This record gives sequence, C-alpha cells and structure tokens, in this order.
Amino acid sequence: MAKRTRELDVEIDELTNSIKEVDTGRELRTEVIRVLSIHARQIRNSDWSFDWHGELNTPGREVYKLIARDEPDRIQGLLCVEDAGDHVFAHLLESARPNRGKAKRYAGVPGNLMAYACQLAFDKGYLGFVVFVSKSALIAHYAETLKAQVLRGNRMVLDTATARYLVDRYFTER
Repeated sequence: MAKRTRELDVEIDELTNSIKEVDTGRELRTEVIRVLSIHARQIRNSDWSFDWHGELNTPGREVYKLIARDEPDRIQGLLCVEDAGDHVFAHLLESARPNRGKAKRYAGVPGNLMAYACQLAFDKGYLGFVVFVSKSALIAHYAETLKAQVLRGNRMVLDTATARYLVDRYFTER
C-alpha cells in the first residue's frame, strides 16, 4: 500500500485551554486516546470527511481520538500521526461534524489535537517538533494561529517553543 500524504486543511478556530462549548463558554476537560484497529467501529464513516479506517490500517501510523471527559463515548476530533525518527509527522486532523462551521458545538478541537501531537514529540525525545503539510491557502493561517514556520513549499513545522506553549496551554491542569 502506498503511503499517502495529505495536506492539513482544518482551520484552527481558536486556542482554548481545552475545548469550549461555543454557546455557553464552558470549558470541558478532555482526553486524547489512541484508537486501535480493533476499535475501528467507534469511527463511523458517515461522521467524517476522511477515510480514518484507511489511516488506522496504514503501517506506522497512529490514530488518536479527542473526547470530552463528560462525554467519553462521543469523539470530538481525530488525529493521525507517524513517528518520523526525529519528529512527529501529522498526516491528518479533523474535527467531528458538530464541531465545524459557524454553528459548531465546541471550539478548540484542532488546537487541542495539535498540542497532543507536540506532547507526543516531547515524549519521544524530539523536543516537541511536529511537521505537517498545509493546504497552500492555510499556510498564513497556521503561521498566525499556531506560530508554525514554513520549512519548504507547504511543509510546515512547530518548533520547541511553539510546542511547549501548546502543550502547556492544553495539558497543564488548571
């Protein structure tokens, strides 16, 4: 099976301290949990724009789900990463349908998942470095919202300082 590299095309709606209920401003505590192929039934194709089952079945890739602790059975977003030997490569990131668009339920899902990718990069000894390929139209957006830097073309990187900021924001108990 040929490895696919996708361009991230999710907007970082806002950097929150967790995920935030848009209507009330209430912040919910979250957890990020690895999804194994034996748990694939948790991901219904109709709820997502991308083929997450394909990501689960691609060797070397890991899929993680973001849940609110108050709603552990409802996936708020998904992230697919790969250990690239000296950094974590983020292949795919998606918010659940209810968390997209103007009428979204929760804000902060994409930022939370990118922060988790950074945490993985710290845990692996990669100083927080996360690399991803951006859609061309979103390069400036990622540079502004995440402080990502362009490596070459539309390949971007989150460095140690940015990764530390995101991890501290999302995963430091308040």
